[in-house]
Amino acid sequence: MSLTTSDVCCSESRLGLPDEDEARDLAEKFKALGDPVRLRLMTMVATHPDGEVCVCEMTPHFQQTMATISYHLKVLRTAGLIIGDRRGTWVYYRATPDALHRLSHVLGLSSGMSPSPS
Repeated sequence: MSLTTSDVCCSESRLGLPDEDEARDLAEKFKALGDPVRLRLMTMVATHPDGEVCVCEMTPHFQQTMATISYHLKVLRTAGLIIGDRRGTWVYYRATPDALHRLSHVLGLSSGMSPSPS
């Protein structure tokens, strides 16, 4: 009996690698988080104790204009990371649970694995 490479090595599915389409989608999400302002905004939304945060609560934490903050929030919405609900004058944002789960899963954070120390 001869062994093939696939018999010796782990397959992509056993490694938990995303397929090409999922990798492309995840890369867009990570790209949206690649800006420091967007990363901070996402962190504010994802960790807010009420599960959602009004844009009026976010803007005081940044030196950017409201228009710039709105642009960054639009990038996060387009990437599928947050959802916004308009209530009167203000928009309230909450994280998209599925997107957060997928990002943490691909990094091995949801499987109990911890990142390697630097």
